[in-house]
Amino acid sequence: MLGYGIMLPLLPFFVQAQNGGAMIAGALSSLYASAQLFAGPVLGALSDRFGRRPVLLICLLGTSFGYLMLGLADSLPLIFLAVLIDGLTGGNLTTAYAYIADVTTSENRARGMGMVGAAFGLGLMAGPALGGLLSRYGLYVPAFTASAIALSNVIFGYFVLPESLPLEKREIKPVFNVAHFGRQFTSLFKQDNIKKFLIAMFLLNLAFAGLQSNFPLYSNFRFHWTPTQNSFFYLYVGLCAVFIQGFLFGKLQPIFGERKLTLAGLTFMAVGLVGMALAPVSWALYPAVTIVALGTGMSIPSLTALVSLRVSESEQGRLMGGTQTLLSLTNIFGPVIAGISFELIAFPAPYWIGSLLSIFALMVASVGFSAKTDSSTP
Repeated sequence: MLGYGIMLPLLPFFVQAQNGGAMIAGALSSLYASAQLFAGPVLGALSDRFGRRPVLLICLLGTSFGYLMLGLADSLPLIFLAVLIDGLTGGNLTTAYAYIADVTTSENRARGMGMVGAAFGLGLMAGPALGGLLSRYGLYVPAFTASAIALSNVIFGYFVLPESLPLEKREIKPVFNVAHFGRQFTSLFKQDNIKKFLIAMFLLNLAFAGLQSNFPLYSNFRFHWTPTQNSFFYLYVGLCAVFIQGFLFGKLQPIFGERKLTLAGLTFMAVGLVGMALAPVSWALYPAVTIVALGTGMSIPSLTALVSLRVSESEQGRLMGGTQTLLSLTNIFGPVIAGISFELIAFPAPYWIGSLLSIFALMVASVGFSAKTDSSTP
């Protein structure tokens, strides 16, 4: 996530360097999400069959190659190819979640997911600031740095990381059957014990998906922020994520449980997005995004743990792959919704829509909890 954090705020500048505009930058985000939509279930099933470790290493190697190609790209087609490669091998995050599911008990599953979220937040915290500093020497410098970081992760994983999924718990099934994966994905929503929580997860991430790509446009249009100011804002958001998911969530989860944290988190998400839409001055974005970070930091690991606890151990990788498919759909449509509403309705419209989606997620999750009380969620 450090490499991802380096590249995320800079990707539009790679497009601009090749005389591309906002539509092309948005198309890159959709391409990345579409590639993950295709690859997510495949990588999840492969990790169930061959183990988490080899899938993680291959994914990280693909990420390293994608960033290297991006740094060398001198045309839009090469930029698209680099993003496509990174998207197809972008299953390292969901495989990491499956790894944590393997090595945690039901009692500390949510805390383990929160620690993964903290690690992601740490990368997103340091990445934008590092990328902003390195970009002064040329866009290829942060791209090569991100590539080197991913490659060093491959080396570390090869020599240090143990396998988490024992042979007796692996699942031997075909992994390249498209129809099978279609049925696999839709079958997730046929399980009443996780269906409503998956819908809530979808709505929450749909609310959030378009805002990362839209925020630089929003802050520049409304407050004339520069890329450097945006980088420090991303740094602050990452710091909040590390504190909330790495420390605060671990303290709150044993006291309140996943149910209360999910409902409170979705409420905070809705309120924080309204605050960002109404911010009268630029500094007001910081307390508003703090509330948003608190909401996502409590609701996302709680929802992930709730779903994970309701499936068998042999299905964890496939579940995480299916969840990645679900999230990829939000990453395809979220930027489109944000872009259209930004251009055709009003510049704060993406944040109002995100708040409404968070409220809908809150309603769906509430129905899910009231339908059947889970003993693991006090």
